[in-house]
Amino acid sequence: QVCAQLCRRPCYCPWVPPRCPRGSPLVLDGCGCCKVCARRLGEPCDFLHVCDQSQGLVCDYSSASAGTGATCNFEDDEEGCEVNGRVYRDGEVFQPSCKIQCQCLDGGFNCIPLCQEDVRLPSPDCPHPRRVEVPGKCCPEWVCEAQDQHLLRDARAVSPLLRYPCQEWGTEWSACSATCGLGFATRVSNQNRYCRLETQRRLCMARPCPALPAAFPAVS
Repeated sequence: QVCAQLCRRPCYCPWVPPRCPRGSPLVLDGCGCCKVCARRLGEPCDFLHVCDQSQGLVCDYSSASAGTGATCNFEDDEEGCEVNGRVYRDGEVFQPSCKIQCQCLDGGFNCIPLCQEDVRLPSPDCPHPRRVEVPGKCCPEWVCEAQDQHLLRDARAVSPLLRYPCQEWGTEWSACSATCGLGFATRVSNQNRYCRLETQRRLCMARPCPALPAAFPAVS
């Protein structure tokens, strides 16, 4: 009866399919007629506006009796989290980059760095320790200028007038590019193998993103 009331035959669909947000694929509506954007975790849904089944989501009507409308949820009612348009199940471990590992927990996520953040103090055998990015490796490594003479030769070959070792200089790290979730902070620094001023980036997270509100008006 619901299908007969909502589904009209023949189908009349827009010539141009809708443009979906990142992480929301185009799927057939509940009538199997027109292409629509699949609804994501926490978004409102109904018979026509279906949830993204590829992410294990179904239209949850358990809260509809309270007047809040149906929303997309996991079929087994497990909580999940969404990062960069992808939904992760509760307890799932994922890596947004090679430098950080996260785990989805109770609708949010906790992250730990995979690169050591140790501090190396100057010593007689290493008077000028510096952390440098190593090509082909994810994490920066400590090098000693006195023990890395080939880097000195490379720097002079590229910039003959550049004094080396140079006095370290850099700006403060900028504010995180995202107000919540993962983002990037940038700074300008000469702490590299050639003592050149360059823009450097690192991952940052000001705070976890709040969960999407469960209350949405019903879509008709």
